[in-house]
Amino acid sequence: MTTEAHTASVPAGADAYRLRLTDAEREELAALARKLTETAPALVDDPGWLAAARHLSSRLPVRLLDTVRTYRHDPGADGTLLLSGLPIDEDALPDTPDVAESVQREATVPAATAVLIGLQLGEIVAYREEKSGALVQNVVPVRGLEASQSNAGSVPLEFHIENAFHPYRPDFVGLTCLRQAVGQNAGTTVASIRRALPLIEESDRRVLHQARFVTVPPPSFRSGSETPARPVLDGSPDDPNIVVDFHATTALDDEAKQVLERLRATMMDISASVELSAGELVFVDNRVVLHGRAPFTPNYDGRDRWLQRIFVHLDNRRTRVLRADNGAVMT
Repeated sequence: MTTEAHTASVPAGADAYRLRLTDAEREELAALARKLTETAPALVDDPGWLAAARHLSSRLPVRLLDTVRTYRHDPGADGTLLLSGLPIDEDALPDTPDVAESVQREATVPAATAVLIGLQLGEIVAYREEKSGALVQNVVPVRGLEASQSNAGSVPLEFHIENAFHPYRPDFVGLTCLRQAVGQNAGTTVASIRRALPLIEESDRRVLHQARFVTVPPPSFRSGSETPARPVLDGSPDDPNIVVDFHATTALDDEAKQVLERLRATMMDISASVELSAGELVFVDNRVVLHGRAPFTPNYDGRDRWLQRIFVHLDNRRTRVLRADNGAVMT
């Protein structure tokens, strides 16, 4: 994989995928994104528009395609992919949205850019019960929700994988930075189970692989309060997936509770911060990486932190029964 230096804060020596686009590559990507903003009906959630985006995604700059495909095969020890130099002009943006349930329906250049890249990683998906099934969702602070454990809050967001309670949770989560909090390092915190596993005692691993934990839906999801007991670690004992939300996951017995607390402490110990700037996008592998948010103080002046989020599935066939007309939204 060919990479270049970038400006976001990623721990030195981290085994993370990183790529900064050259000026020529940035313009090549911008041209594709602009073409999509002019493709009728210029709405991200329209099936025809999404099909056009899927077609154009094969024309992404070669280095970008190579990096995304390599990351898809194996996300590395840190499980993140950081892309810099994307065609996002912060000065041309409108004010940061400040309402709950904010989404991006219009096919803007930033939204089209994220969708183009995401479609080379897998298929863009959404959940009807979460933000009305929008494929591109705004992650912005909302007045009155500062203390919420949600994407509208500004207090520390507890480590979690996205939609940990759901049987068809995303394989990847993409976060594009349109605007960073002025004068603040409002970073996205990440922690990989691949980094943490050697630090976890074998006896604790055995407990974490047992169905002794229950996770309830997050505030942004409006249904599905009943969830079955599941393990926190599943798959290969040597390279497991992690399924946990430390705010929403509870243990069913005292031993499992103690193990869960030790796991949280370990994940905190090996955590790092990715501080995105405008024009940067980070993908996290939702099977091996927990993510959260560092605290920041919103000003509600139109210049607050503004991220846009997409979800990606590798195998869309497994959710076909939940997606009407083979669309992108699960019911």
